[in-house]
Amino acid sequence: MIPQTQSERTRALCALAPVIPVLVIDDAARAERLAEALVAGGLPVLEVTLRTDAALAAIKAMSRVSGGHVGAGTVLSREQVYRAKEAGASFAVSPGATETIIRACEDASLPLLPGAVTASEVMQANEYGYDMLKFFPAETSGGAPALKALAGPLPHITFCPTGGITPQNASAYLSLPNVICVGSSWVASQNAVAEGDWTGIEDRARAAFQLRG
Repeated sequence: MIPQTQSERTRALCALAPVIPVLVIDDAARAERLAEALVAGGLPVLEVTLRTDAALAAIKAMSRVSGGHVGAGTVLSREQVYRAKEAGASFAVSPGATETIIRACEDASLPLLPGAVTASEVMQANEYGYDMLKFFPAETSGGAPALKALAGPLPHITFCPTGGITPQNASAYLSLPNVICVGSSWVASQNAVAEGDWTGIEDRARAAFQLRG
């Protein structure tokens, strides 16, 4: 069955690999090679944060890589939604879940992974029709124990925790039944990208792919 709702579409993407690399790219000329290394390592779903002037050009370049699914992260406005879609983004990620962002992504037919932390935020997002959410900032908001606690009253909600996720604590999150994947920058740090460490990035991607077991 082809996923229809926003959350069905983002959940299908999140299920492709246990880790979504969260990428800060300063030089769009490096973006395509970066995407190739990550996809080759088994991580096809990539989040490029809209925190640099090169981000949209990087999304455009990375969207050409076969097998990859490139999303725009830190989406904070309607304008960013449409610019990301125009650049070739196949999904959007936001740290929160405002009505403006939700409606813009639905109007643009751009799958959205909205952020939520508290039970009230999760319930509000669910009232908008979203049951696949970003749990951010994960570590400073209670980490894996907090997500485990949310599963009790809200078992139908699934998450991609992001914020403070490392190779050391990722498995604690991925072992939870309400966690589909995690998001983190450790696989392709800003320094590694700047140095063009494509072999190291691919190796870390392969290791990350094995985290689900």
